[in-house]
Amino acid sequence: MNKHILNIILGLLCVGFASAQKNERPNVVIIYGDDVGYGDVGAYGSEMIPTPNIDKLADEGIRFTDGHCSAATCSPSRYSLLTGIHGFRDGINVLPPNAPLTISTDALTLPKLFKKAGYATAVIGKWHLGIGAKDTPTDWNGVVKPGPLEVGFDSSFLLPSTNDRVPCVYLDGHQVVDLDQKDPLYVGRKLKDVQNKKNTSYPDGITNPEAMTYYQSSSGHNNSVINGIGRIGYMSGGKSALWNDENMSDEFVKQTRKYISDNKDKPFFLYYAAQDVHVPRTPHPRFKGTTELGYRGDAMVQFDWATGEILKALEEAGIADNTIVIFSSDNGPTYDDGYDDGTTIDRSNGENDRGHDASGIYRGGKYQIYEGGTRVPLIIRWPKKIKPMISNAMVSQIDFLASFAEFLEQDIPKGEGRDSRNTLAAFMGEDLKGLPFMIEETRTQHALRSGNWKYVIGPKKKQKDTGPELYNLKTDPGEQNNLAHLHKDIAERMDKQLHELISGDGLRR
Repeated sequence: MNKHILNIILGLLCVGFASAQKNERPNVVIIYGDDVGYGDVGAYGSEMIPTPNIDKLADEGIRFTDGHCSAATCSPSRYSLLTGIHGFRDGINVLPPNAPLTISTDALTLPKLFKKAGYATAVIGKWHLGIGAKDTPTDWNGVVKPGPLEVGFDSSFLLPSTNDRVPCVYLDGHQVVDLDQKDPLYVGRKLKDVQNKKNTSYPDGITNPEAMTYYQSSSGHNNSVINGIGRIGYMSGGKSALWNDENMSDEFVKQTRKYISDNKDKPFFLYYAAQDVHVPRTPHPRFKGTTELGYRGDAMVQFDWATGEILKALEEAGIADNTIVIFSSDNGPTYDDGYDDGTTIDRSNGENDRGHDASGIYRGGKYQIYEGGTRVPLIIRWPKKIKPMISNAMVSQIDFLASFAEFLEQDIPKGEGRDSRNTLAAFMGEDLKGLPFMIEETRTQHALRSGNWKYVIGPKKKQKDTGPELYNLKTDPGEQNNLAHLHKDIAERMDKQLHELISGDGLRR
């Protein structure tokens, strides 16, 4: 054979081998629910909400029974998911509508980690981690940044804050979608911050409650009324850019399907952050009435549909077998969270909605330090590598950063992701024990999980009245029997460890 032709053939073979090696890298998709509780999914015991797509995902992957977000509220959990740092270390709480970006643009993040490994990165859906600079008001009529694109995502299509807060517009990259510059958009915490006679004004739910025609709201969800729904915060202008609440899931799914189709030939990391089942719950009319639980149950059915559409898009693109799909939630459930949307609580049977307990057998939910606040559905499927199973390993979303660093063979610089520990073996189903200990947090409290023991401290006012709390989750998963007075040695040891962990530099050694 001619030597020149042989060299060409060998060169093509090498290129083909390198391409094959590149394509071997799995895509990673995180499907992140909002206020979805442990008991909201059929695979985790729900009997009143049909979730066939999520259940199928659980059957085909690892269903973790002790999987956690880091905090019982949304912004801290999302912060931890992306940075590997507990929210309390950096003062991250639930953010107001006009909050600046909370993630440092210099910090290592999950999307930056994937970018370093040659992945395309995208976020679609709810952000709620702030946008804009700390010392400069965000210009919603110009280039809106810094935001996701400055912390590692190549592309983003966002609900900028959350659906119960202004601004009620989509943000594509750095631009508000369909904004008319003749009707400029202003956002603020007070009405006086946004008043401008030359642009669209919206009713104030405090002085005009009759404007809240979709349903009435309270608990601060009664500032600017957009689409007949009261919101937290005020906005003016931007009428042409307003989202349609009932079409939000459809829009996010459409954007996600397009992203998967456009990027199927290269490895990608996609963070899909749904707004379901967060208030205000506005399921599309085709989902209304699909449960007996009002809008909350119907919104969960809608989220299941969205999950199914994403899984279907992966199948259609021919990449499902080599895609790691992670399904979870940002915190536990809440019921009547500021809106009269038909969700009801039967206090006589604990907190449950007409017989449906969204936390399953666990106590509490969103905002609360008990297991129902952070123990959430956590499913990981990778058909090419992971064997379907149920795992009782204790795992946390905060450890995704260190675990994927191991998986992608990337180093974590000193000081970055300081609470994220490598638990890759547990996430892959090879380690059935998981973490030796873990911190849970709320706005005012902390808890330490160590094996089956759970120790709770704070807030100081409550601690003065009741003292610390100690539970044995093996015999008391519902955290009903405080054993701190019976096992003082365990309580003292865990108290010392928890305070050292809180005041220390991080959990990663």
